[in-house]
Amino acid sequence: MKSGRQRRAEIKLRRTARRAAVAARAQRAPAKPPERRVVVNPENLRPTNSYGSPRFVERGYYVDLPFTCKACGVPQVWTAAQQKWWYESAKADVWTTAARCRPCRIRERNRKAAAHKVHLDGLAKKAGQRSMRAKGEASRPETRR
Repeated sequence: MKSGRQRRAEIKLRRTARRAAVAARAQRAPAKPPERRVVVNPENLRPTNSYGSPRFVERGYYVDLPFTCKACGVPQVWTAAQQKWWYESAKADVWTTAARCRPCRIRERNRKAAAHKVHLDGLAKKAGQRSMRAKGEASRPETRR
């Protein structure tokens, strides 16, 4: 077991090491920006309740991001232009990223639409049965008094 003084000394040591690492990172020469990039307009982004900001905002531009489709497993690239549209035009949350390739997105959209149609048809059928029951009860003569 350590004393409070020893713990404070360890904490201070870690803090100074972390500050030195951050300072060294800041002094490094900035990396050459990639060829295919699109400038970020932070004013067009959807507001977010986060203390941090995404990497593309800190960088100031979008870059092509590789990802693997979670449906079919095929490696894909989410282009900088697609990201700009997603975040700035469609106003999507800045913490989201691409998960499915285009064919899988279309397949998933069609699957959801079909499930929604089945659900609505079921509700309509249930409402029709309910109204039929109500009509049947209204036409029945009253037997209790």
